[in-house]
Amino acid sequence: MLPLILALIAGVFTAMGPVAAADRTYVYKEADGTLWYTNVTPTSQDLSQFTLIDVRGRGPATASCRGMNSRKLEHRAVSFNSTIERMAQEFQIDAKLVKAVVRNESCFDKMALSHAGAQGLMQLMPATAEELGVTDPFDPVQNIRGGTKYLSKLIKKYNNNLALALSAYNAGPGSVARYNGVPPFPETQNYIERVMKTYRKYLRVSLSSG
Repeated sequence: MLPLILALIAGVFTAMGPVAAADRTYVYKEADGTLWYTNVTPTSQDLSQFTLIDVRGRGPATASCRGMNSRKLEHRAVSFNSTIERMAQEFQIDAKLVKAVVRNESCFDKMALSHAGAQGLMQLMPATAEELGVTDPFDPVQNIRGGTKYLSKLIKKYNNNLALALSAYNAGPGSVARYNGVPPFPETQNYIERVMKTYRKYLRVSLSSG
């Protein structure tokens, strides 16, 4: 690991200092607890030893959404609606919000993979999935359970402020703390708008059908 550390120092690599201002920030923890931050993507050989902690707002899994329209999206959603309802009930969160997140994260593609490395229906980052006990992020039940649990946790953390909860879901709680509110990342701000627009649509449909 030492050669990698030396090689990356020139690329804004600091120990126990502020997180580098970059599109992606990685952290490596040494055996003695020293934390190293870098905005330089580690080599594929060493990447598994780093944790991606700040992606400046994750973009959606665009490949999964190409050619999709509302009708096709809802057709895809049918396979996951019951799981979304079940997990939403378990973690005491509105299923319509969870569904809005899934729609905007992956377009209901269980095999979705974004450029930032987010995986599955709710686009869980590998480190987040591991923390949530998700062993297979491409398994729909595991992914929806983990993502719903995480979203519920964030909503409670931010006292039901959905803008902050969605910001943290998209860009990480660290970004929300760093900017003391919604981060100034266009991707994150657009993400909040998209999810809330979809959520309001699902609410209207629910009211009209009820």
